[in-house]
Amino acid sequence: MELTDDATCNGAAKWSDAFKEPDAVFEINKVKEILPHRYPFLLVDKVIEFEPGKRAVGVKKVTANEEFFNGHFPARPIMPGVLQVEAMAQVGGIVALQEPVTDGKGDFFFAGVNNVKWRRPVVPGDTLVMEMELTAFKKKFGIVKMKGVAYVDGNKVVEGDFQFAMVKSE
Repeated sequence: MELTDDATCNGAAKWSDAFKEPDAVFEINKVKEILPHRYPFLLVDKVIEFEPGKRAVGVKKVTANEEFFNGHFPARPIMPGVLQVEAMAQVGGIVALQEPVTDGKGDFFFAGVNNVKWRRPVVPGDTLVMEMELTAFKKKFGIVKMKGVAYVDGNKVVEGDFQFAMVKSE
């Protein structure tokens, strides 16, 4: 059933097809099995590409209902840059907290972030698509290094070099 005959309207079915989401390699429940984060600090909705021990691409749908928009900034909501970096780090955790890097037991902490550059604000309605790539792993010291980049609508919004410390559980 068509709701409109107007030739200038696409209708919901065509728009829905245009917005079709890529299939998840790890949907949200699997992400929660890997990462210890929970609402409101879990900033990865799904993973759409994954190469064990190498890289992952994760997605964060940024909505107007995000808790941080209550204060940053009510009249002009912008996703804080530190939370963009945190979301990227969580995608990095998807790589680091699994074989062959680790056995998933233990914790994953920021040890440093360098050369971070923001290109434009991330706002409600944006889909943040983040890629983290492992560049070095020093097992003896528990150090993981990664390069990260994130995009909205195909435009780079943030990039940086990340360093993490892996701490074994006792």
